[in-house]
Amino acid sequence: MQPSRDIARLVEIMAALRQPETGCPWDVEQNFDSIVPYTIEETYEVVDAIERRDAPDLREELGDLLLQVVYYAQMASEIGLFTFDDVVEGITAKMIRRHPHVFGDVEPRSARSAKGQWERIKAEEKRERREARERMRSAADAPAEAGEWMPATDAGGSGLLDAVPGALPALMLSRKIQEKAATVGFDWTEPGPILAKLREETGEFESAAATDDRDAQEAELGDILFTVVNLARRHEIDPDAALRRTVAKFRARFAAMEARAAADGRSLADMDLEDQESLWQQAKGAENRSAE
Repeated sequence: MQPSRDIARLVEIMAALRQPETGCPWDVEQNFDSIVPYTIEETYEVVDAIERRDAPDLREELGDLLLQVVYYAQMASEIGLFTFDDVVEGITAKMIRRHPHVFGDVEPRSARSAKGQWERIKAEEKRERREARERMRSAADAPAEAGEWMPATDAGGSGLLDAVPGALPALMLSRKIQEKAATVGFDWTEPGPILAKLREETGEFESAAATDDRDAQEAELGDILFTVVNLARRHEIDPDAALRRTVAKFRARFAAMEARAAADGRSLADMDLEDQESLWQQAKGAENRSAE
């Protein structure tokens, strides 16, 4: 089998890898749940390549991420749920439907009309998903392996926050939950009260930290983080991006510390905290001079 620019070749390769008799033993034994960690890892590797502006890496990582989509679709096709073609058709239909001003006869949307049109489109998509579940539940020839994918009722609850996927990374989950609550007015309107709340939560954590109650400490720290996300949202800052920026800065300074220590024939592990702090300040100063 030869490489190809045609996506169909990738689908063929995955089908071959999953063949019980002739495929790859590792690929054959995988399932939806076991692949999830790899999907998350590949997603972050795409983000990392973008942040490093590494085009060759980005091309490769996008391929790895695309492979995850083909992998799930192949496993789904094996138990009669859907195929890769169904996935492609579904997303193309969604993009066309959500952009009637580009692909249809609708005039370019004004800010005034956008909200109503968007709600109508979402309602249509929700109805179609409900009908798809009904078809799955009534399929008489569905394989036994598909049983766990046959929900008795529609997914999710009816509450406002039920639409937010609980498996999102914590910072993103916090932000989306807060944004949903804000749609009904449950939100701070300015940063001042949020800063006051942050000071309050910090004080409560200090009190918990003075005890041996680990559960209370975790709860109070969670309150601090949730409030910080609210503060970031109020200032229109992505908390995940802000934290990643700080981590990148720390990594650069730490690497500079290691380089300075090595230049002196020393190791950070052999230095006391005072000497390490001195190297940290030197690295920070060099960074500031470079920025100027």
